[in-house]
Amino acid sequence: MFRNAKAFSSFSVNDLGAAKEFYGQTLGLNVEETPEGLSLQFTGAGAVFLYPKPNHEAATFTVLNFPVDDVEGTVAELKKRGVRFESYDLPDLKTDENGIARGNNGPTIAWFKDPAGNILSVLEPKYDL
Repeated sequence: MFRNAKAFSSFSVNDLGAAKEFYGQTLGLNVEETPEGLSLQFTGAGAVFLYPKPNHEAATFTVLNFPVDDVEGTVAELKKRGVRFESYDLPDLKTDENGIARGNNGPTIAWFKDPAGNILSVLEPKYDL
């Protein structure tokens, strides 16, 4: 039924202006304003829609992942742009001093938050997505 649908993901933010600046300027994504919110355009991968929600509550899980060839280099560049990475010291998940998790039965990955508190990541995939 939906095999050929142009599906997209969406999540809420509490401040469209801050989101537009963060996703467009800090992360360097193509951001299109619409009457309903913001559309993040990805080369060959569709779009993600951000909509305003006055009573927004940040997701407690990762809402958007950015596959990269070099997590360490990407983290360093994003830190220069003011992005702060999350730190975890849990039994099954530990990050290093740069916020990068390695060898946790998953990809090399680092998490950060957008201005609305939604969790994003940069990761080196173990397989083709």
